[in-house]
Amino acid sequence: MENTDALAPREEETDVHFEPVIKLTEQVDTKTHEEDEEVLFKMRAKLFRFDSTSSEWKERGTGDVRLLAHKATKKVRLVMRRDKTLKVCANHAITSDMHLQPNIGSDRSWVWKVAADYSESPPTAETLAIRFANADNAGEFKKEFEAAQKTNAALSGGAPAATAPTEKKRKQRRKQRRKRRKRKRKLNDLTFPSLVFLVRSLRDNTFFSYIPGNLYLKLV
Repeated sequence: MENTDALAPREEETDVHFEPVIKLTEQVDTKTHEEDEEVLFKMRAKLFRFDSTSSEWKERGTGDVRLLAHKATKKVRLVMRRDKTLKVCANHAITSDMHLQPNIGSDRSWVWKVAADYSESPPTAETLAIRFANADNAGEFKKEFEAAQKTNAALSGGAPAATAPTEKKRKQRRKQRRKRRKRKRKLNDLTFPSLVFLVRSLRDNTFFSYIPGNLYLKLV
């Protein structure tokens, strides 16, 4: 009996090789210049810059604002990157002449001026504003920001600049000024004859002249 299996056509053994349509490039280790720094503070926020040309605030991005301290020099800078793209939207040293001012009508936002922000090239002077989710986060940022100012001032051999007066202190000063003006008005409203009175001091047996509405002047 004839073996039919031997007559059956055999499939050719082929070694198939496909070239990829898109060649993947070799992975490159990109440096961010943050490898030698440690994170002192990190908080999610939204950043704005003031556009002097249009006189309006423009959004720079949303992401994590961080205070980074160099492991060798210990100097602290502020760095903020946008979500997803990780593009730098703020990058500047924290100096003692910076003052965090509360943004008008908000207890969770701060405004400050920067002499040289390196998020773009070349560096530019900017007025920045940052907004947090709540007042507690904003307060924590201010605390760490001012601590960084003191650290950098000590490293540079200078004394930290005096912090800007708080809103509470400003209200107290305005209240004191109003009281002084009120006392002055009361004194000026007193109706005395335009005469000069001699008042004897029992303490040192000297005389003073008193002009209504003015100060006491000691007679020589």
